[in-house]
Amino acid sequence: MAARHPGRLVGIGLLVGGGLAYAASRVVDSRLYGVAPQDPITLAVAIGLLLAVALGAAYGPARRASRLDPMVVLRQG
Repeated sequence: MAARHPGRLVGIGLLVGGGLAYAASRVVDSRLYGVAPQDPITLAVAIGLLLAVALGAAYGPARRASRLDPMVVLRQG
């Protein structure tokens, strides 16, 4: 439950960013050396790496939040 929101944000960000990167690939074609501007393997690796880092960063706080007693947290707030 605590990891659902960050996962949704990461997914939306990857979709929007991936689409923009694909669209902007023609502009940065002159800056890429040895890689085709719309190389699907490179895009897939980049998306996978970003997804792994983002979900890894969200895992710790989500795990810590799942171990707390909701009544204790509500009383402290």
